[in-house]
Amino acid sequence: MKTYIFLGIFLLGMIPPGWALDYYVSPQGNDSWSGTLPEPNTEATDGPFQTLEKARDQVRERTDRTETVHVWIRGGVYSLEKPIVFTQADSGTADAKILYQAYPNEKPLLTGGKVLSGFVPWKGAICKTNVAERGLEGVYFRQLICDGKRQILARYPNFDAENPYAGGWAYADGEYVPMYAEIPDLDKRTFRFKEEDCRTWSRPEELRVMVFPRYNWWNNICDVASIDFPTRTVTLKQDASYQIRPGDRYYFENALEELDAPGEWYLDRQTWELYFWPPDSCDAETLNRKLVTAPVNRRLLELQPGTAFVEFHGLTLENSTHTAIAMTDTTECVVQACTIRNVGCYHSTAIYIQKGKRNGVRGCEISYIGGTAIGLGGGNTEALTAAENFAEHCRIHHTGLDYKQGVGISMTGVGNRASHNEIHHCPRFGIGFGGNNQIIEYNEIHHVNLETADTGAIYTGGRNWISSRGTQVRYNYFHDVIGFGYRDGKWQSPHYCWGIYLDDNTGGVDVYGNIVVGCIRGLIHLHNGRDNHIWNNIFVDGTLQQFEANGWTATSDVWKRHFQTMVPGYESVAGKPAWKSMRNMELHPKDAPLEDGTIMSGNRVWGNIFCYNSDTAKCYRVRNFSPQHNYIDKNLIWNHGKSILTETTSTFRGKTVAEIPLKNADFEEGETGQFPTGWGWQVRPSSKTVAVIEETKPKSGKKCLRLEADYVAEKKRDNTPAILLSKLTLKPGHTYALSGYFRASRPDTQVSFHVHHYTAGKHYWGSPGGGRVGTEWKKVETLFKIPAPGEEAYRDFMEFFNITIANPSREGTTIYADEIRLEELETLSAWDGWQAQGFDRSSLLADPLFVDEANGDYRLKPDSPAFSLGFEPIPVEKIGPQAPFFQD
Repeated sequence: MKTYIFLGIFLLGMIPPGWALDYYVSPQGNDSWSGTLPEPNTEATDGPFQTLEKARDQVRERTDRTETVHVWIRGGVYSLEKPIVFTQADSGTADAKILYQAYPNEKPLLTGGKVLSGFVPWKGAICKTNVAERGLEGVYFRQLICDGKRQILARYPNFDAENPYAGGWAYADGEYVPMYAEIPDLDKRTFRFKEEDCRTWSRPEELRVMVFPRYNWWNNICDVASIDFPTRTVTLKQDASYQIRPGDRYYFENALEELDAPGEWYLDRQTWELYFWPPDSCDAETLNRKLVTAPVNRRLLELQPGTAFVEFHGLTLENSTHTAIAMTDTTECVVQACTIRNVGCYHSTAIYIQKGKRNGVRGCEISYIGGTAIGLGGGNTEALTAAENFAEHCRIHHTGLDYKQGVGISMTGVGNRASHNEIHHCPRFGIGFGGNNQIIEYNEIHHVNLETADTGAIYTGGRNWISSRGTQVRYNYFHDVIGFGYRDGKWQSPHYCWGIYLDDNTGGVDVYGNIVVGCIRGLIHLHNGRDNHIWNNIFVDGTLQQFEANGWTATSDVWKRHFQTMVPGYESVAGKPAWKSMRNMELHPKDAPLEDGTIMSGNRVWGNIFCYNSDTAKCYRVRNFSPQHNYIDKNLIWNHGKSILTETTSTFRGKTVAEIPLKNADFEEGETGQFPTGWGWQVRPSSKTVAVIEETKPKSGKKCLRLEADYVAEKKRDNTPAILLSKLTLKPGHTYALSGYFRASRPDTQVSFHVHHYTAGKHYWGSPGGGRVGTEWKKVETLFKIPAPGEEAYRDFMEFFNITIANPSREGTTIYADEIRLEELETLSAWDGWQAQGFDRSSLLADPLFVDEANGDYRLKPDSPAFSLGFEPIPVEKIGPQAPFFQD
């Protein structure tokens, strides 16, 4: 048996054709020939096959399965009428693979597009052709490719090449409402357009609307059901993901009347005439010499379950409506050194690998994709069996042309790997991942999040409690993570994004050896994250902060909502042998709330470098992040000699400066059974809501407060009882302690207790506060600082503040309160207060001594103080696609 030498990928031309078990395919071939010659013989009686299907069938019929088979594909265009399907019968073995590969120094192109010609002049620069005469009558295609570039379906407003993300939009009519504010009784399929956007269309029923509804997380493309022009109301045929609200951006497409710019086209489904304004405004004769194609084939290559050891090398695949290559439950099938472009639509994936094991994509360039470039899945969650599917040494760019959550690489399942890739120019994440034990390493991701907000270079979530646990994020370089969204009355970038985003209860992820540079919101974000370890990273120049952690509380709606998915997620694997080694999996979600009511715990942040240069940026911003249950220390921090700012909802309890006088803080004033003197209702859900003076078992004195539960489910807000002590004057930038004693009629009851400011329609600020109490009196205390000028939450009209006591129970539980106290405390500097809480007490404030920070060389000089903290050099030379795996 002959042996073949591979240097990561097959280097075209190294293995000479003509070895045994070689077959050839050529556009000049004939499927009646033997396929064993690279070109027709002089008599034209034998030569290569004409189609890959014939070569596949010939390979399938072989009797000798002990040697590798090469199917050499000559240069030229191969138009596929339907997917080429491979099954278990087409498989090779580990020692005898089946290789479909480009002939040396030639470029075969597999296309799922129908070539269009016969263009004639129509109006001005617009040309037309009848696609029915080209075999496409009744085929409604939604993409048009000209000379390898996707063209624009006729639209209003026109695409703005000079401002591709913020320009070229219309905006839903109405008074703007902040995205997180609820608008009751607004459905998901209607909106009003502005008077200046009223158009005349002969076939409004053919229109589609491309819209970013409400949150600017992703878009929808919806067919129009009707348009009521007198009221300027558009009704869609299907719901958008969220309400379409005033100010949301959208455009109409698919109307002949809107074909008014180079690159636009329209297909008349009544006459099957295609109208096209060429991008260079050339005449019809010149256009007919260009390669114009309509993608009509859903897939190009399909590998069905059982297919094994089949590889594709050096091919170009383009013009499929959904997927270029789909592998389902295959084994060690590889796409290598291929070019995949102009593939896909909304909710599509260019290369789709699901189930199976050790399948992958290596050394490919994948670009101009309707949805996601590569999807990796497979593995078994219960047993944590790894699929070992992979995407490596690829260059991926311009994804999400239709679906704005179309990412570079999407990872699900267990034990898959994304390594040594470069990913750029994506509307949202570079890599989106879930599942378990994934490996994300040596990738460079940049210029992503170009069209969406609340996002990151990489992103995951853990709403089922177990997702992403065991994943390693290591030795990556994330930079120029942009973000795009609405702020201060206009759409703009950069906006609201992070580098590494561990969202919604993500737990058990290791983040180490990464370099993260230049993100506006922060360089890493833990959103109620648990059990995550973050070490030996370099974080540089976060605009607002470097590290951010925002936790939930046990009374928050988001915790209660996701708790319904956390419990079955946890219980589906709890106690399974493979999960016993997973970090902190002995803790049930019901036991996650801590004694202070917060959730985040088990996170450890050490040995990192935080380097930035700003008078206003914070090093840390943490909320509901208990220093007793999360560890941050032994980091190197450098703000180029400036102050180190932090923001936290936990405050170190310094010395008491003064006690703030409070009206009826012990509830001794007023008649028993009556509402307490000096207090007022903040929320009274119904006329039956009870808050009264009580003489039974006070903490001290003769009386206390009794506040009964009265949850009103029918109300969307203001549905739990709350009383307040109002108009307290507190000082901006000063620190306070709010305390009180509480008990309840049931054990383990949540009490809400905090200070807040509210100016109707303008601003709300609230301190942390509250906790869980039992049937005996327990002191509940919260420490906080009033926002100071220059801080994000500060407003100059924040003159008065209120103390609120609320009963969030939905089960009829009564709470009792007594001895309410408010004290002003000694105010420490941000950094001193941060350390006083227990964070960064052994950290260094020193210049990390980068080799060339100004030019982005973040290697460390030999005398860097980071090494004294145990910092290990990051192998930057291994990041991104590597030769010989990827060749430009």
